[in-house]
Amino acid sequence: MKKLLALLLVGGMALSAVGCGSEPQASEPEAKEEAPKSTEETASNDSSASNDSGAASEITLWTYPIGKWGDEATVTALTDAFKAETGISVKVEFLAYADGDDKVNTAIAAGQAPDLIMEGPERLVANWGANGHMVDLSDMLDDTDKAEILPAPLAACTAPDGAIYEYPLVMTAHCMAVNLDAFKEAGADQYLDLETHTWTTDDFVKAVEALYAHYQDTVGAVYCAGQGGDQGTRALVNNLYGGSYTNPEHTAYTWNTPENVKALELLKGMDGIAFDASLAGGDEIAKFYQGVLKMAFCWNIAQQLDPNAAGTGSGLTVTGEEIVFMSFPSETGEAKLQGGIWGFGIFDNGDAARIDAAKQFIKYMADSAATVDAVKAANYFAVRTTAEGTDLSAIWADNEIMNEYQVLMPQLGDYYQVTSGWAGQRTEWWTMLQEIGSGADVTEALAQHEEMANKAAEQ
Repeated sequence: MKKLLALLLVGGMALSAVGCGSEPQASEPEAKEEAPKSTEETASNDSSASNDSGAASEITLWTYPIGKWGDEATVTALTDAFKAETGISVKVEFLAYADGDDKVNTAIAAGQAPDLIMEGPERLVANWGANGHMVDLSDMLDDTDKAEILPAPLAACTAPDGAIYEYPLVMTAHCMAVNLDAFKEAGADQYLDLETHTWTTDDFVKAVEALYAHYQDTVGAVYCAGQGGDQGTRALVNNLYGGSYTNPEHTAYTWNTPENVKALELLKGMDGIAFDASLAGGDEIAKFYQGVLKMAFCWNIAQQLDPNAAGTGSGLTVTGEEIVFMSFPSETGEAKLQGGIWGFGIFDNGDAARIDAAKQFIKYMADSAATVDAVKAANYFAVRTTAEGTDLSAIWADNEIMNEYQVLMPQLGDYYQVTSGWAGQRTEWWTMLQEIGSGADVTEALAQHEEMANKAAEQ
């Protein structure tokens, strides 16, 4: 386990240290439709009470459904422990991705933003931070913290001017998955490296050919009904031949490259791969889980632990076939995976006592012995190796799947979800895929929609 964390650190150092600028979804979890709800704490947003340390005695936290940070019982246990330690009460509101941004923006406009919020850099840094609503947390990270936190998530949480608007807690890598039994039946398993969970572009092509020859039907779908799960299609296209999505500075979208043209031409011409405008990411996962598709491009540890969100944690399809997670194919076999990063930010409501209390909350959850519980609640991986002397390397020692999944972490690529105009460009991406699937010229479609995405970034 410690060797894996060492690999994480080495791999992270190779990533760009460029700070953020503008969902994800890196964050990109599936949207949940449940209505927001609050804990039973009696804290109010206008309380100015403080404790002996000078911090407010009551604060508010709004959190998106990040693992069990979207579960009231789990979060109440964490906040109760924090209150017992500090005397500070926390009122929590649970946001849904369907309308969470609207609720936050409305609260900001009304001068009633929460003290704390939990989500990813594309919101906390590139949106609310860039627009002047967040507190710079730079004073919370000394040299030891910066050495313990992996470079990639720290860079993603840092604005171009050096301000840190998010204190990172957890991360993951999005990937793809295959139906191993189906691959074996078609003789395509020979193209998978099941130890490293990697494969090359040539392996991918040969595997699809073998699967199609055996099943005579679509085995993988470039889904494009909407933006849901678009991290999968982006990673697929960019990795096949080493294409890019944005420039390193995160100021422009760079889809129209020879590498991306070649990748899209390949996918468009492959028997067994369909551009499907009736599917978004969640729909693709369902068809994969049902055994209809033999591979899924929208995958991560949450699906691997529990493919049907049924609480079984089986790692099997509905028909009992084994699901194996895989990195995206590339020419060398070394991919650049889309990552998810989640942590805490503080809204600048002009109340020093509340800001101080919020910082105590972040310190408790993200850099103390309590960090183990906070990370486990998220069901992802810690962004740091240790927290105030607490070794975080054994957090998932009792979970075979989580341990195995860490082999992908050194492949985390650039966190480009912070580029300006992110929301608008997502529409351009899936619309472009629809047009290509309907017969449009790949180069023309890429050029047209890249231009539109960059126009959105300029607004």
